[in-house]
Amino acid sequence: MFYVSKRMEIAGCHRLSLSYPSKCENLHGHNWIVTVFCKARELNSDGMVIDFKRIKEKIHSKLDHGNFNELLPFNPTAENIAKWICEQIPECFKVLVQESENNIAWYEEDK
Repeated sequence: MFYVSKRMEIAGCHRLSLSYPSKCENLHGHNWIVTVFCKARELNSDGMVIDFKRIKEKIHSKLDHGNFNELLPFNPTAENIAKWICEQIPECFKVLVQESENNIAWYEEDK
């Protein structure tokens, strides 16, 4: 099995819809650190699992400097964002989403 990861920084804002009072219900921003993990049993014809540029194009170009509430069709928690990113890239099996120094969520396919 071959593995690659792509780490990128994404500036973006969101506000959460929560079942309890929270400051996070107000629009606020983060410099998110997103790490995408991909794998393949065989390399493609270019000798890659996936081109790193393709990962960046699919995720960074859609989200960077955006309002995640407007760009994504769900409550943009770090957990939901991680799952959405994983679904955008067929080779992806795991995504870490760090919204601040001490807060990281991840999604990993259970296969």
